[in-house]
Amino acid sequence: MHSTETAQADPNTPARNWIRTLARYREPILWRSLTELALSLLPLVAIWALAWWAMSFSPLVSLLLAVINGGFLVRLFVIQHDCGHGAYFANRHVNEWVGRGLGVLTLTPYDVWRRTHAIHHASHGNLDKRGMGDVHTLTVAEYRALPWHRRMIYRLYRNPLVLFGLGPTYLFVVQNRLPLGLMRAGWRYWLSAMTTNALLVAATLLILWLGGWGVLFAVFAPTVLVAASAGVWLFYVQHQFEDTMWDRDHEWNLHEAALHGSSHYVMPGLLRWFTANIGVHHVHHLYSRIPFYRLPEVLRDHSDLANAQQLTIRESLACARRHLWDEETRQLLSFRRSRAMYG
Repeated sequence: MHSTETAQADPNTPARNWIRTLARYREPILWRSLTELALSLLPLVAIWALAWWAMSFSPLVSLLLAVINGGFLVRLFVIQHDCGHGAYFANRHVNEWVGRGLGVLTLTPYDVWRRTHAIHHASHGNLDKRGMGDVHTLTVAEYRALPWHRRMIYRLYRNPLVLFGLGPTYLFVVQNRLPLGLMRAGWRYWLSAMTTNALLVAATLLILWLGGWGVLFAVFAPTVLVAASAGVWLFYVQHQFEDTMWDRDHEWNLHEAALHGSSHYVMPGLLRWFTANIGVHHVHHLYSRIPFYRLPEVLRDHSDLANAQQLTIRESLACARRHLWDEETRQLLSFRRSRAMYG
């Protein structure tokens, strides 16, 4: 994280003071929402078709196109994400049905995800309410109290190869098939999961019938897996940085956790486009009803927010080596630093 004074929002200004200001940006613009959706969905379908055609002369070209296409799927996931917050269209029902449709492409049951993500927003940074819609994070004291075999399990979970490789595949391909966390919350979440599953099975069978296993694994699967890994990485660095914010329930504040516990991931223009400004995550957590395409307006108009919580791509690489929240120093530490400090 940047250490200059302009890199952080003024800690003496209550974060909730921003809410009225940010409310001015909440109204979606219909033509813009439709355009952004078309610019994301149509290329995804076109590149899939091109990659399918390329299978006839070069499976390698097909694979390359499919990998590139992962960027468009990430963008569609962010649009689905905005629908889940009721931010993308003015009409609630349009948000829901567009989100459900995109959920089939992203392998994510929309109603299940929307509920767990709402819980994430309502409890992010609360040490006493971890476990739903977040990256599993232990405090230093909790980790030191574990028996050795459970420490090894946690270290394996936090290994980058698992967290950004095997983990995303498991999350989107396996875990999302059941409404985990909401198993007893009602039929709605089961309907969402099972309907999404049925549509995915139907699509898979159609692909196998028309193109075979080669098309499935060289054209469609790489797009999903690349997008899944990229999405998990983005979610990780948005909250798992050195000077993030975690507090116990009696000290926790929703707005302070939103602003100071979420990063502003600064990326080049092309990556900002493919990730649909999701890197402006501190503003998103402060006011989740702002459509992604209006977030740059916020940064343009308010330099305090533009400079707050900045995390560059180079700096973000170090986030993968941060594993334990230290309640004493209020920093996310690596295993090595924790051991050096506490033995």
